[in-house]
Amino acid sequence: MRPESLRYKKSSRSGSHSNCVEVAHTLTHLRDSKNPAGPTLAANAHALIIYVRSAQR
Repeated sequence: MRPESLRYKKSSRSGSHSNCVEVAHTLTHLRDSKNPAGPTLAANAHALIIYVRSAQR
């Protein structure tokens, strides 16, 4: 799937701030919410989410 055809979502905790990271619905790409037309980062967002949740304990 091409990065430009992905749907992205940012955390609801970010509120109206645009200084966030958005995650693709496939959990394979990340992008900067300030520049949605800019480059994306291919990443394993699922692993990142698991790590962040475990670090909050």
